Amino acid sequence: MVFTAAQIAGILEGEVHGNPEVAVHRLAKIEEGETGSLTFLANPKYTSHIYKTKASITIVNRDFQADQQLSTTLIKVEDAYTAFSKLLEYYNQVKNNKVGIEEPVFKSESATYGTDLYLGAFSYVGQNVRIGNNVKIYPNVYIGDNVSIGNDVIIFAGAKIYSESVIGHFCVIHSGVIIGADGFGFSPNDKGEFRKIPQTGNVVLEDHVDVGAGTTIDRATLGSTLLRKGVKLDNQIQIAHNVEIGEHTVIAAQTGIAGSTKIGKHCMIGGQVGIVGHITIGDYVKIQAQSGIGRNVKDNEVLQGSPALNYGDFNKSYVHFKNLPKIINRLDSLANSQEK
Repeated sequence: MVFTAAQIAGILEGEVHGNPEVAVHRLAKIEEGETGSLTFLANPKYTSHIYKTKASITIVNRDFQADQQLSTTLIKVEDAYTAFSKLLEYYNQVKNNKVGIEEPVFKSESATYGTDLYLGAFSYVGQNVRIGNNVKIYPNVYIGDNVSIGNDVIIFAGAKIYSESVIGHFCVIHSGVIIGADGFGFSPNDKGEFRKIPQTGNVVLEDHVDVGAGTTIDRATLGSTLLRKGVKLDNQIQIAHNVEIGEHTVIAAQTGIAGSTKIGKHCMIGGQVGIVGHITIGDYVKIQAQSGIGRNVKDNEVLQGSPALNYGDFNKSYVHFKNLPKIINRLDSLANSQEK
């Protein structure tokens, strides 16, 4: 896609300084800009690069004043970072605005869908599936029976959505995601053998939920595994059966949450965090990367470590346990001196 400086300024309500007809077809960092690329300058630390960049167009704050000659056309806006983010969002909307049903696909006769559907090649849509308006389903997606998908949903290539799952409006599901696989439910008998417990529940994603590539969300044993409005999941996360995650909680990559744990709203959970099952984590909790959570957590706690401690207590403790070898040597020396 090609855009001129005048077109971009119109989208961003900006002001062109330079050639309004210069065109760009890709995005770049300011220090890596080449002819035909668009970049931005928001951080003053990078100001020197604007005089060297070969980018055709640069978005800058309205108060920017050049003190050297520029070869790039400027678009001045109130906030360059916000404007560039808005442009990225617009670019994605245009790029993803595919419509139509490619061949070959399988779509059950009982499946229904709204306007402006894109259904990519080699996708499978099961019985009684309900799909809303402006949904984009990329190639090789599997959608099982009785799945419900809201409006303005994007499902990228290779995702698998098992039967009975419910996807709200404005959700984004990335490649390799599996929603609705069986929870890890097995019961031992008196011989030590494990018998599978049927997983008869489903998964529910409310509106504006994003699920990163390779993440798995298991169906409930009974009831629903539930992700509330605005939850954002990074790549390669495991959400077990009957977990509930509150509104606008964000979770970084490689975190694992065991079954039936309840997590509150507006929590921030770092990468590689392990959370045991059947506990409750409050609202506005922050958990540092690689922490292990094995207990209930109150609202507003900040935790680090495994097993996790209060963040302040962890830092105080770390000062001591990182010096344990030296402390032990001092104690040994003291003990030896007393023996003499």
